[in-house]
Amino acid sequence: MKFLSTASLAASLPVLVIAHGEHGFGRVQHPRQVLVASASSSAPAVATTPATGVTTSSITVATTPAVVVTPTTTYSFSLQSTNPTAAPLSDLVSNAVSSATTALPTIYAPGATPTIITGAPALPNAALLSPADYPALDHVPFTNSTLVQQWIQDVANTGISIPDFSPNNLGGCPNNTEAAADPDRCWWTCGGCTRTTDVTECPTAMTWGLTYDDGPAYYTPNLLDYLDEVNLKSTFFVVGSRVISFPQTLQTEYMSGHQIAVHTWSHPPLTTLTNEQIIAELGWSKKVIKDVLGVTPNMMRPPYGDIEYVEFQILRHLELTHTQVQPSIPMVQPPLGPLCKRANSTFPDFDIAGGLTTVDHVLYNWENIIGNATTMDNGFIVLEHDLFQQSVEVATGYILPDALARKPSLTIQPVITCLNKPLSDAYIETNDNTTNPPAESGVVVTLSSGAPGSAQATGSAADTQGNSGSSLRISAELLAGSLTAAIGMAAGFAALL
Repeated sequence: MKFLSTASLAASLPVLVIAHGEHGFGRVQHPRQVLVASASSSAPAVATTPATGVTTSSITVATTPAVVVTPTTTYSFSLQSTNPTAAPLSDLVSNAVSSATTALPTIYAPGATPTIITGAPALPNAALLSPADYPALDHVPFTNSTLVQQWIQDVANTGISIPDFSPNNLGGCPNNTEAAADPDRCWWTCGGCTRTTDVTECPTAMTWGLTYDDGPAYYTPNLLDYLDEVNLKSTFFVVGSRVISFPQTLQTEYMSGHQIAVHTWSHPPLTTLTNEQIIAELGWSKKVIKDVLGVTPNMMRPPYGDIEYVEFQILRHLELTHTQVQPSIPMVQPPLGPLCKRANSTFPDFDIAGGLTTVDHVLYNWENIIGNATTMDNGFIVLEHDLFQQSVEVATGYILPDALARKPSLTIQPVITCLNKPLSDAYIETNDNTTNPPAESGVVVTLSSGAPGSAQATGSAADTQGNSGSSLRISAELLAGSLTAAIGMAAGFAALL
């Protein structure tokens, strides 16, 4: 199939979709939480509903048809196997007709405990949760609540040094040249800078740390059904706004032996926020997951991979280990150009729904990844997404069947398992800290280069560049008005509100 040139594509897309193609740095609200309108006149028939008493977001399908990519570039790929029940590749487009969702394989009663996690607390009753007790969906939480103020004070009380860098501008690396060139910021987005405590790969060759971001959502049960069928487990980096919308789906993921990890409350690029807003994003995400599961994840992945030294320091206090995709895996350029280096480390399956790429492009990228895996001394982590129908169908119909048929064979596991740690190490309440000490336990970390010219510094040296632990970034204007304006531009889209 062919792909539209950058200039032609930009001219044909709504503003909101172009912002998505720039991987979120052109706007504040999480663009992948704005679902593309399907060709059908109503939302899919959802077999899975949230627990009684919990309000879920509904999909309102817009009347403006979604944009369809007109391909002009051919991508060639060869798959070892496909799912015989897979949707045809020609159906995996932005205006795809909604396919059926499946029921959750099991709905767990309050009080149940996972058999695979020793010492796990009883499962809470999700029916008792009230969305009114949480921030607005898909909006950066306000920081003036008593709870958030307590979290901010807790971070200050640790004495962990947090630099007083100003938030980055929207627009990514090209719109933040001074920050991108500053080695003390250790901005992974613009240089691939990581720490020795970050998780960027699986240590064993031919091991794939299977991950899905941005859910749970309407088609997550379809993915879970296939994973059960082929006996695979995954890590789900979940968005807090989706957790309160689909608590039973999250409980099924957890109780079935999948790893749950943090992906913020509303999916913003973290380096564009104040320190207070970052703490609120991570704090609310951790809280809603614990309210639904009874346990708190100790692993997180930043939206868009966007993280720098400020966030690293906040994560230390919050007992969260930073997880990234491996930036060294060679990939083709994303459809709107190399805005940031980390954009080349995904398929990008999420852009099919927005009309910014084709399924052939995604599968071409997948073949590059799997081809390079055989030459690596270590395993790899590559992110996929379970937010959209198209990303789930390309995973269950094509990517996973092909991976399972490959020779030499791949070992496909959750990230915590590929690190040779038990699943109990993935949660604060069940981790005994013997094999998985928290990142804030006093270990000295080293900031290393992921690309020529990126940051090189030790944690202790970088600490001298910041202020005391009570120092936070200068607060910026809260973004509620901008969010409302962004939603208003979403012609041709259906919002999860």
